[in-house]
Amino acid sequence: MIMNLASIQRTGIWRISPVFTRNKNLGIPYSIQCAVHFRPCIDIHKGKVKQIVGSTLQDSAEKNTLITNFESDKSAAEFADLYKQDELRGGHVIMLGADEVSKYGATEALHAYPGGMQVGGGINSENAVRYLEEGASHVIVTSHVFRDGKVVLERLKELVHIVGKDMLVLDLSCRKKDEKYVIVTDRWQKFSNWSLDEENLAFLASFADEFLVHGVDMEGKRLGIDEELVTLLGRFSPIPVTYAGGVTTMEDLETIKIAGMGRVDVSVGSALDIFGGDLAYKKVVAWHHEQIEGRRSTSLL
Repeated sequence: MIMNLASIQRTGIWRISPVFTRNKNLGIPYSIQCAVHFRPCIDIHKGKVKQIVGSTLQDSAEKNTLITNFESDKSAAEFADLYKQDELRGGHVIMLGADEVSKYGATEALHAYPGGMQVGGGINSENAVRYLEEGASHVIVTSHVFRDGKVVLERLKELVHIVGKDMLVLDLSCRKKDEKYVIVTDRWQKFSNWSLDEENLAFLASFADEFLVHGVDMEGKRLGIDEELVTLLGRFSPIPVTYAGGVTTMEDLETIKIAGMGRVDVSVGSALDIFGGDLAYKKVVAWHHEQIEGRRSTSLL
């Protein structure tokens, strides 16, 4: 048995990455699976923790198209503290606007759980270090490194130089177009000319520690997951990747585990009861810890 043990040091998550090898007795290939993790989220819009249909968020105030599924009375810091108490690492805090109250809320969340959460939303080469100093484990970027549908390699290399590859997450959220999953930018309103495939994922992985991928066509709509996208990520992502979009039931978590070959982590938003949904947060947390304990038990055999 060949075991490739890799650690995500900043988030404290230990993985056993799948390594395809061959059983000498049977002559058939098999893979070693890694534990699937639940990655919690905190989305902040105008200073409030909300769950929205992300594809309805527009830059212009004149376009009042935002669909809000839930708005919490609790602060971002309170949610971060909850995730800390439940030992959920590697989640993300996303600022859905450039307003100061959202930035303040994100910073307070990072203070509540230092080293436990990633931060995204308007991250660039000028502010990335500040958020890391405030307690983020990683910074998440998309639009800053995509312009006119293309990857701006100079900006990407600059970010890697400033913060280091091991503290950078690339948000490769995508929508389906012409039978391909195409990365979307600028609040998910603009298609890039980059699709998610083996070659592109391998190239982008050389600049990042992780990928975050929202299935935008499903995100916030509680319509179920995009199993085809999860399968693609499980097959081709050479680094840790988190899928978000459409998770509604515990069965969806198991589907992600199987379709992603144990290599794709999962984020759940609007469906959780803490965000006004029907899926019990405590059940998802219990499932998360069962995956980790199951992996530990298997690795000791």
